[in-house]
Amino acid sequence: MTDGHREQLKAFLRAKREALRPADVGMPDAGRRRTPGLRREEVAVLAGVGVSWYTWLEQGRDIKVSGAVLDAVARALMLDEAERTHLYVLAGLNPPEPTGRPGAPVSGHLRGVLDAWMPNPAHVLDRHYDLVATNEASRWVFGFDDDVRNCMVAFFTHPVYRGRFTSWHEFAPDMVADFRASAARYPDDPAFGRIADELRATSPEFAELWARADVRARSEGIKAITHPDVGDLTFEYSMMRLPDRTDLNVVLHTPRPGTGTKERLESLVVAHPG
Repeated sequence: MTDGHREQLKAFLRAKREALRPADVGMPDAGRRRTPGLRREEVAVLAGVGVSWYTWLEQGRDIKVSGAVLDAVARALMLDEAERTHLYVLAGLNPPEPTGRPGAPVSGHLRGVLDAWMPNPAHVLDRHYDLVATNEASRWVFGFDDDVRNCMVAFFTHPVYRGRFTSWHEFAPDMVADFRASAARYPDDPAFGRIADELRATSPEFAELWARADVRARSEGIKAITHPDVGDLTFEYSMMRLPDRTDLNVVLHTPRPGTGTKERLESLVVAHPG
């Protein structure tokens, strides 16, 4: 913990403690207090830590802290996700990834971004490759239908979605390597194992690629698509993780210049009015 962080930690914890009333945390109000907010002793009780330890933490002393104890302090002080991350940073620990609430709906603002990206394809995947939001162009280009719930499963098993990839065998290794890298970031999430087991049982190609144990993180690349109505489409794509929902990836596609994709995409939009 640096001297600068130590001073910031003292001010931060004191401010958050003094901003709370006993009633906010379910404690009886014992009448007027000489100082505002909760007492240090009360925070220590709520967090399940020793009074001396919490006092030393708020004083910025050089003491040993753990993620579990900081989480307990964060709950006691009713910190939100950003404040909890800030507490970790000030205490000298790597903050946990702010994943938000798993399964929480995509915000209306993000859906607006997808719609504004039209006529180019855009969609949102969660950390398991589940398709959680998409614009119309993505559905038209990639053949998403009600059977496409997980893009990793569909990539290996869904005939329409799989068939749209012009260079499927070249793209597949990166897909599997990225999925393995995501699984490593969430070692306590059993969904990755269930998906991998399902695909190993149903797709020999996935089983072979999974056995290689390759790991790669994808953030951008080229995606070549063969569409039954307009022919070859080539996109440059970018995958961006949201700062406050790092379990979500926004995947944006832009027509690659010089490939005729922009013009073919526009004709596809014309064919799907409204």
